[in-house]
Amino acid sequence: MRITGGIARGIQLRVPSRGGVRPATDYIREAVFSSMAAFIPGATVLDLFAGTGAYALESLSRGAKSATCIDLHAGSDLSANAQAVAKSMQLPTLPLNIITGDATKPIKTEEKYDIVFADPPWQLWETKGEEIAQNAVDCAQSSFDARVILEAPGGFNVPIPNGWKLKKIIGKGKDQPAASILVRVE
Repeated sequence: MRITGGIARGIQLRVPSRGGVRPATDYIREAVFSSMAAFIPGATVLDLFAGTGAYALESLSRGAKSATCIDLHAGSDLSANAQAVAKSMQLPTLPLNIITGDATKPIKTEEKYDIVFADPPWQLWETKGEEIAQNAVDCAQSSFDARVILEAPGGFNVPIPNGWKLKKIIGKGKDQPAASILVRVE
């Protein structure tokens, strides 16, 4: 698993051995970022169920202004990944906030984000899908440019909260990762 683009392209990421982490594949992240290239520079990013921090770190590598990672098991692997990306970008530290917390519960943050990624363990979509999708959109900026990306198994219809619509699905097929990109209803 690696950063697929930007200044830190090619940097290998450590994957935690505990906490049930199923990292977003390089393929799906590269496709998502290619689709959203114009929205990344200068964006504030939230990575829910961050695991390795791949979505947040990839965003920073590609020019995002800042990023926040929230994961129940945020730990040394995520911190090591952030340090590796910072070193590659020749920065002493990244504009990255790491929070240990449950992303299935309402997120208490004053900041609103331009881009919100939610990549939970897939079994949570069946039991807490509505809450996950609602938490993600609740953290998004009020502007129409905000994007929410929900990663789930291919063929699974992610819940779409009121006031939002599905713009695009990126993915290969059933039981493979698929990213649903949501935008505000105009």
